[in-house]
Amino acid sequence: MKTVEILQYRLKAGTGESFHQIMCNTSVPLHNRQGIRIIAFGCSRHDADSYFLMRAFENEEQLESVLEDFYASEAWRMGPREEIIERIEVSLKSVLLLSESAIAEIRKSFESV
Repeated sequence: MKTVEILQYRLKAGTGESFHQIMCNTSVPLHNRQGIRIIAFGCSRHDADSYFLMRAFENEEQLESVLEDFYASEAWRMGPREEIIERIEVSLKSVLLLSESAIAEIRKSFESV
């Protein structure tokens, strides 16, 4: 089982498209360079200003240590941090355990979107 973090964002009105561009062009590549596994991300189907980000980790300890390093890094602080934070109105975090096959199915379902 993998530890999966789901972040849900209620974005400021009208910022969903620009938020998604920042995620695609800057934040996701930064996550990839840092070795953080993103399962899926994007705007909610019900509202362009609602957004989600799903990331997978080996366990809760890795989640905490990897994200602590990521958010303390100069690449994050001098990179997309401000542009992302200024668009978020509300942020919610959930952590759950999922099998590798469940993660693969989630990824697969978003690849076809």
